[in-house]
Amino acid sequence: MSALPSQPVRADALVAPSTAPAPSLRGHRSFQAYWLGEATALAGSSVSAVALPVVAAMELDATPGQVSTLASAAMAPGFLLALPAGVAGDRCSKKRLMVGTDLVAAAVVVVVPICWAAGTLSMPVLYCVAFLLGALTVLHQAAAIAIVPELVEPELVPDANARVMAAFAVAGSAGTYIGTAAVSLLGAARCLLLDSASYLISAWYASRISTIHADRHPTGPRPKMITSIREGMAHVLRDPLQRPLVLTMAYHAFAEGIVTTYFAYYLLTELDYGDIGLGLVLGAVGVGSLVGALVAGQLVRRLGPGGVLLVGFGAYPMCGIPLLLARSGHGWLIALVAAGAVKAVAVTAAASTQRSLRQQLCPPHLQSRVQQTSVWLVAGARLLATAAAGAVAAAAGVWAALLTGTVLLLGPVALLWVSPVRQLTVMPGTTTAPPEQTSRPLQEGGDRVH
Repeated sequence: MSALPSQPVRADALVAPSTAPAPSLRGHRSFQAYWLGEATALAGSSVSAVALPVVAAMELDATPGQVSTLASAAMAPGFLLALPAGVAGDRCSKKRLMVGTDLVAAAVVVVVPICWAAGTLSMPVLYCVAFLLGALTVLHQAAAIAIVPELVEPELVPDANARVMAAFAVAGSAGTYIGTAAVSLLGAARCLLLDSASYLISAWYASRISTIHADRHPTGPRPKMITSIREGMAHVLRDPLQRPLVLTMAYHAFAEGIVTTYFAYYLLTELDYGDIGLGLVLGAVGVGSLVGALVAGQLVRRLGPGGVLLVGFGAYPMCGIPLLLARSGHGWLIALVAAGAVKAVAVTAAASTQRSLRQQLCPPHLQSRVQQTSVWLVAGARLLATAAAGAVAAAAGVWAALLTGTVLLLGPVALLWVSPVRQLTVMPGTTTAPPEQTSRPLQEGGDRVH
């Protein structure tokens, strides 16, 4: 792919959608295949998220340090490989990348039950499986998220992203419950076969995707990997709208990470709510995420994208106050359940809106790289947040760490308030393309499928 300069998109270049009847996602076969496949794979991955630690603890008698290493092996690719995955997503056919990563992931997962049956399963095997699955997930998502603007017309992108997030909220919760039941009925190792099957189903659905753009192979030589990565990062830093969006998500991830590091621990130990109380709060978060995804489009039409982002990120720290004030007892538990649900509605609507806005503003040949720049910054922010939370808790206690994270969550609101994003009253149906892109061929080969 030849490197082409990209121009920042001005806030005043946004054009309101046409008054003509908008197309609908109803009956959109490619999009339906896309979100069914992605939701199926996510449900299967949620099964693995339950099963792998159980295999480690129950089958291999893993120590706490080994369980922590297993979790780190699964998370590390999100930071290490995000930027190269963005380059791959922009250079290659996104559809083929999605199918290929699903097929390889299906083969990787099945290694665990095979080794278990053969009596050769070990912690190094689980480390390798967790790392490979994490790497394949990063590569898959670099294509799967960036493909949405290529599947549907621009005016349908917000609704498409909202539906994807709604499906993911349901699939993630369902997968966790299915995984818990499957571990009890089939055993932790055998139930990983369900995850392998989910990847195969996802690959089949991805193979049925067709896009609204025709692909052409690039004619010039491809730049080096680092040059391509810099191009994506430079676009984010130059664009007056995308820069605050990406920085806001990274800042939010850091502040939220400080809170979530000790959230469950605080509920279980300091407030003594037990497993049932923790389950009620987490369940409310899942329901709130589903509601937030479903109402995101309506909120954007009523408040505008700038308003949704400000309200969403502003509500998040406000809903964290009950945790700081809570004491043991049913009344406070009900307050925490309600706060968790409202917080999830707000942040999910805001996250869906920022993703749609960023995709609308990003040139097609940079979709994956801009997306993965955001992923990389968010992953790095979460790693830093864990260390920061530990440092604050060691110095002043867990409550102080929760207070620090909650106060820092006001930062994203300030970032958005001083940025041009605050002035956006409509979600762009189109953007004014830079002159270089007017007659520019798309940059992938094969069937175009973030």
